[in-house]
Amino acid sequence: MLEAFNSAFASFALWFSDSALWVLFLSGFLSATLLPGGSEAGLIATLSLNQYSTLVIISVATVGNTLGGLTNYWLGLWLPNRTQDEKHGHKALLWLNKYGYWSLLLSWLPVIGDPLCLAAGWLRMRFWPCFWLILIGKALRYSLLAAVYFGLF
Repeated sequence: MLEAFNSAFASFALWFSDSALWVLFLSGFLSATLLPGGSEAGLIATLSLNQYSTLVIISVATVGNTLGGLTNYWLGLWLPNRTQDEKHGHKALLWLNKYGYWSLLLSWLPVIGDPLCLAAGWLRMRFWPCFWLILIGKALRYSLLAAVYFGLF
């Protein structure tokens, strides 16, 4: 089992090696965690290379960013206390309590997006609805950025 995983990972890494896609994936992942950073510049730089299709670029950025958001979700699962005084609660927690799963469509937003994913895990929200809404929100973000880059807006 471990050899099959290593073989698959080696093939995956070879496909990404010497590639802007690898940098874009890592940039998307890290920018969606609680670490500071942004992936917009990486997306624009990769688009400007004219080396890959727009769909591939948007997909790689979306997958990396979604996995980063899910990392925050999983970190939230480790937090033991699920009670919070709403007067002193974080804005992300208040949004999740008010709008539920739909607020995760905004997980791409700077400052508030990472805590939204963390709070979803902390509140023990179901994984699959969280996954799909985070994925959709982040895909829409990168699609919109690509559309702006190509002058569609």
